[in-house]
Amino acid sequence: MVRGVIIFSLFVCGFSLPTRREGFSIFEVPEQIKSHGYQAERHHVTTQDGYILEVHRIPFGRHQSSSDVRRPAVFLMHGLFSASNAYIALGPEFSISYNLADAGFDVWMGNARGNRLSRNHVSLNPDSDKFDFFDFTWEQIGMLDVAAMIDYVLEVTGEEKLHYVGHSQGGTAFLVLNSMRPEYNEKFTSVHLLAGVGYMNHFPNAQLRTTALMTDIIYKTALATGFVEVFPPGFEASLPWGRTTLADRCTGRIDTQHMCEVTGVQHLLREVPDEGSSNLEIFAEDALGGGALKQIAHYGQNIRDRTFRRWNYGILENRRVYGTLTPPAYDLSLITADVTMHYTVSDNLLDERDVLAMAADMPNTVVRKVARESFLHEDFAVAQDVKELVTDFMIESMLKLEKL
Repeated sequence: MVRGVIIFSLFVCGFSLPTRREGFSIFEVPEQIKSHGYQAERHHVTTQDGYILEVHRIPFGRHQSSSDVRRPAVFLMHGLFSASNAYIALGPEFSISYNLADAGFDVWMGNARGNRLSRNHVSLNPDSDKFDFFDFTWEQIGMLDVAAMIDYVLEVTGEEKLHYVGHSQGGTAFLVLNSMRPEYNEKFTSVHLLAGVGYMNHFPNAQLRTTALMTDIIYKTALATGFVEVFPPGFEASLPWGRTTLADRCTGRIDTQHMCEVTGVQHLLREVPDEGSSNLEIFAEDALGGGALKQIAHYGQNIRDRTFRRWNYGILENRRVYGTLTPPAYDLSLITADVTMHYTVSDNLLDERDVLAMAADMPNTVVRKVARESFLHEDFAVAQDVKELVTDFMIESMLKLEKL
């Protein structure tokens, strides 16, 4: 049973994390961008419920410090427990953010609440108030964080609309935002979801579907031990490297070390994929974003229930919060933005049938299968051929819409 749980939790949404250690901390993203020859800016955005988010900007192309022409804005959102560094980790030649900047775009990269770049709040302390601070899922990330960052980018740039790129949970956040706050559909010129996780009627891994039945038990057990945050600040030094792996440090506490195994971190990070299948490697200890364990639990509920819906509190609390015995499903028919859903047939976290079903329910959505059969879920962020197979297409379509 434990082995099944190991496979389950953190594997449900796919990390979009940096590929190799380049000697820079997650806290030095702007500095790394500058070292690659680009201008970089650090911005902070406060959500309506008080979370303070860090946003990074690449306003010009490489070795440029100004521009006489309009540069359309594009906003990129990372995946589960990742951060903005995922979009620069492949370096100037292959990273999506750099490719977009060189193509003439004003590039903005968001960071979700709770990751180590957005671990701040106007009143809550993430350490002493951790149960309140980390009481969120990707619903709040989409409906509040992404909304606030989109509004901020549009205000700063003076643009009426922008382009959106979201990988994995970054796609989930978009689906949540635009189904629950459909007025935001008008703020996007185009949207590119890279393995955007939503419908789970055909979740591709049978063993994970079975263990997802234990989601609520796993989450309640974790809460009882005080484990609410994954990869907190300082987790790198929490245990001696000689006897532990990075996965063992996911709670930052030796007394809850076992919870890393229960929630699946050990399984996810213990192996490097076969040579040639991906550029994903064991991650540098200071490159991880982190976040709330409840994000995993929400995905687990949806895998278990074969649906895409809001957090399940249980029958009594659902009735109080939602007025129904079960959580409402996200209504994707309300998403009217121009969306392209990029997917791969080798994705172990998102089935082609679910992608096609989502696209069928969204009025202005098309699907695009990645041309490499072996392309994986994480390859949208970590494979060098993502430029050839995905990014070049995105850039061409964006420029076409902008008539540039």
